[in-house]
Amino acid sequence: MSAAQSVPHSLARFGAVVVTGASSGIGEEFVTAIASITPKAQFFNLSRTPPSATLGAGRLTHCPADLSTAAGQDAAAAAVEKWLDAAGGAGEILLINNSGFGTYGPFPEPGLNRTLAMVDLNMRAPVNLTARLLPRLRARGGAVINIASTASFQPMPLFCVYEATKSFVLNWSLGLWRELLDTNVHILCVCPGPTSTKFFRAAGFAEPPVSIISGQTSPQVVNAALRALAKRRPLVISGWTNKLGAFLSSHLPRVWVTRLSYTIMQKMRMDALPRQKGG
Repeated sequence: MSAAQSVPHSLARFGAVVVTGASSGIGEEFVTAIASITPKAQFFNLSRTPPSATLGAGRLTHCPADLSTAAGQDAAAAAVEKWLDAAGGAGEILLINNSGFGTYGPFPEPGLNRTLAMVDLNMRAPVNLTARLLPRLRARGGAVINIASTASFQPMPLFCVYEATKSFVLNWSLGLWRELLDTNVHILCVCPGPTSTKFFRAAGFAEPPVSIISGQTSPQVVNAALRALAKRRPLVISGWTNKLGAFLSSHLPRVWVTRLSYTIMQKMRMDALPRQKGG
């Protein structure tokens, strides 16, 4: 079942939907699913490449953006503010901070510049965009969905900066949720596990290490997220095996979890990374 077939119709209250990274994967699925029950909603995408989704009647506006730099984030936020004031539809605002990437290998591989760009995109961008749009969210009502990861529940050697950025997203989201609990702005943090998207190839894997047991599809993740949003939950971990893994990672001694995680990540490195030539 696609996410679009099971979206709670209470979410039709959103008139303006701002998404980062809707050109593919989870971000694109959010647009498709929400558009299916919000015929009057307008969508605004921030990413390097335009989305492949076509909603018709000019409902989807694409703004080319590089959210891995401070200048790119400021320009994107200004573009969203202008769009909301001019053509952002009626009703509540939904901001989906989805853009992000990971780098795999011993720190600081694949290079310091790439690592710092990841830090800026995964952490600074959602903070910047949310802060800039918060006055409009307060005025019109709405919600913010932040995409974290099950990696946020544990130390992950060979993925250590990525998991740290997602730990930040998780804790920041929950703290912000409590700050805004008595307002008309709701915060939801979504923690997917391994998902069949372009993420792993961008991180350097030859083949995505997504198993039949623990792996999920973008529609499954988005379905879980939108149902949690409809119930005004502050946190959702997508998939029962991921819930179990997050629980165990959070309750076992952290040094044990780190050692185990290192063993698993090393095996993934040998099995899934591109083979080196020569030697």
